[in-house]
Amino acid sequence: MLRCLKQRDFPVANLKIFARSSREIEVDGQKYPVMAVSPEGFDGIDIALFAGTEGEKGAAVTYAREAVKRGAVVIDNGADFRMDPKVPLVVPEVNPKDIKRHKGIISNPNCSTIQLVVALSPIYKKAGIKRMIVTTLQASSGAGRSAVEQLKEEVTYIASSGYNNLQADVKNKAMPKQLGFNVFPQIGGFAESDYTSEEWKLVRETHKIMHDNKIKVSATCVRVPVRTGHSESVYLETRKPLTADKARGMLSNAPGIIVIDDPKKGLYPMPKDAEGKGEVFVGRLRPDPFVKNGLWLWVVSDNLLKGAALNAIQIAELLIK
Repeated sequence: MLRCLKQRDFPVANLKIFARSSREIEVDGQKYPVMAVSPEGFDGIDIALFAGTEGEKGAAVTYAREAVKRGAVVIDNGADFRMDPKVPLVVPEVNPKDIKRHKGIISNPNCSTIQLVVALSPIYKKAGIKRMIVTTLQASSGAGRSAVEQLKEEVTYIASSGYNNLQADVKNKAMPKQLGFNVFPQIGGFAESDYTSEEWKLVRETHKIMHDNKIKVSATCVRVPVRTGHSESVYLETRKPLTADKARGMLSNAPGIIVIDDPKKGLYPMPKDAEGKGEVFVGRLRPDPFVKNGLWLWVVSDNLLKGAALNAIQIAELLIK
């Protein structure tokens, strides 16, 4: 978030950084003082960006409403307020007008939801969407820094030993399964109908952002051995006919989207190329040869940027407009 604020020349007169304890941090060579968080610390703050731990003891639940009481507008990157009907869930390219409904708190959607709805929005506006099946291929950084370290340790160990089924404990064990040279279809805990919490987020957040609970959404969320950059295989059934060529043209002209789609030349989006970039990349657009109005697309984005920090800053930019 600090990097995005600086890169986008966000107008900041007074920047405060809070955490549980005071210290100094360095981002891109610049040092920032960090203060211990307190309700009084939000006095005089216009916009408060939250990116702390979720849940009852987390930053947003503990301090967001205190910040609002003191006149701040809170933009929260966590899940605590996303499904609150009084809190808008905003992706600026998709539902910017929802920001006007805020009562002091605005939620940033889940990373996999953000890139999905950016890619879907132009198609939805033109042809509607009846049904959607999504498989996400989510990078280790979506589970935090320790998950990235776990992946690094596992890959190093397997590459040096030639043994592909780790029995020895790695120092960083952030994920429920081995990720080095492996994938596993679980992100979050298992919930209703044996779908994970991450899969239900994709369903419910898409409905809320698109203002359409009638879209039939079914998802499988998979953790893959990638450092940063989520990929999604998306199958749509549109309500009105829409050719792949028309969809490709619409997406090419849509804000925040870059289309890379020349498979015969080996050109399609990949997470390694999306890392460090703020756009949503779309490719592999093709019709279902067996189902009328069936359409496939492949969606890739940096989950730490557009999927988190950048989207929050873009909400703040909308707010000050």
